Amino acid sequence: MLARPNRLTRGADYKAVVRRGRRCAGAHAVAYVTSTRDDETPRFGFIVSKQVGSAVVRNTVRRRLKAICAEALPSIRPGSDVVLRALPSSAEASFQDLRSDVQRCLARRAA
Repeated sequence: MLARPNRLTRGADYKAVVRRGRRCAGAHAVAYVTSTRDDETPRFGFIVSKQVGSAVVRNTVRRRLKAICAEALPSIRPGSDVVLRALPSSAEASFQDLRSDVQRCLARRAA
């Protein structure tokens, strides 16, 4: 689980990361990464739209993404803001497929 300091909470922060961040698209998720402050802990945000599925499916995908980001937290550069947008295919993806997809994007953009 991600602690409060490691989460994006304001809509303006989400918008800034998506607009100005570097984009990396995978088969199941799209990652937007921007560097803000060097001394801050990395922060993560998640976008899981209704196109992914019902509320149960969306919450399952969001929990999986949070677990993947909690695992990757030590390898993320300090001061990075990351927004992960789940694609509809993430609903049927296994945890391993989703993890490899997200880790590839995070390694490319935020490490």
